[in-house]
Amino acid sequence: MKPEDIIIAPIITEKSNDGLNEGKYTFEVNPKATKIDIKNAVEKLFEVKVLNVNTINVRGKEKRMGRYVGKTPDWKKAIVTIDTNPEQKTYLGKGGKTTKISKKYKDSIEDFMGA
Repeated sequence: MKPEDIIIAPIITEKSNDGLNEGKYTFEVNPKATKIDIKNAVEKLFEVKVLNVNTINVRGKEKRMGRYVGKTPDWKKAIVTIDTNPEQKTYLGKGGKTTKISKKYKDSIEDFMGA
């Protein structure tokens, strides 16, 4: 699946807005997507470093229109925690020299609230 097919829409509620300060973003995702698929899609689309992905399968509710009873569809929700403080990684290279890797990651998702 392409990243555009995995992430369907952001979920904007009071509870999801409270998580923005901690780097937690909530998305509606494809029900067949795995946590690894969601992580790769968010990293590719928004250029952020994903630390953790929690998923929830939400069951549809029963609705009535007069005497007719129907059901809203089931869907999947993902809460993605991103790295809000990306820093350089250091490791020992050949000859015992320290090498630094600085990947250009963003510390927030600007497109989330339509800004």
